Amino acid sequence: MSLDVSPALIEQAQQGEIRTDDFLHCIQDSLPWAWNLIESLAIQLRQGNAVFTDNQTPPPSEYERGQLLRVLSSDAMRNAIEAHFGVKLAFQNCHRVALFRQDQLGEVYQDFISPRSQVLNQTPELRDC
Repeated sequence: MSLDVSPALIEQAQQGEIRTDDFLHCIQDSLPWAWNLIESLAIQLRQGNAVFTDNQTPPPSEYERGQLLRVLSSDAMRNAIEAHFGVKLAFQNCHRVALFRQDQLGEVYQDFISPRSQVLNQTPELRDC
């Protein structure tokens, strides 16, 4: 299961739309390692001038890797996180998540998400991730 959803949030969803903040708190509480990684990258991006920032350090264990894979494989979670941090998420392999400035999705972004970059990002140490 991706998220630890409280009975109150389930009830809210059954009654209609849920509040975005409640959904974000659910993600943060359920997937804290992934949330903290993305949040730290968002802070780096905000504080610098680069078009994007990314993580190239493998997670400490499969547990954390699973959190990252779950958060990035859900359109609902990705969309909520992108809106919350004001970024565009991109992902390669099992841990290389990148955050791009939403207003700068030009050539650098297109290159990052290209099949060529995906192939070039395949290294022997990532084969089993």
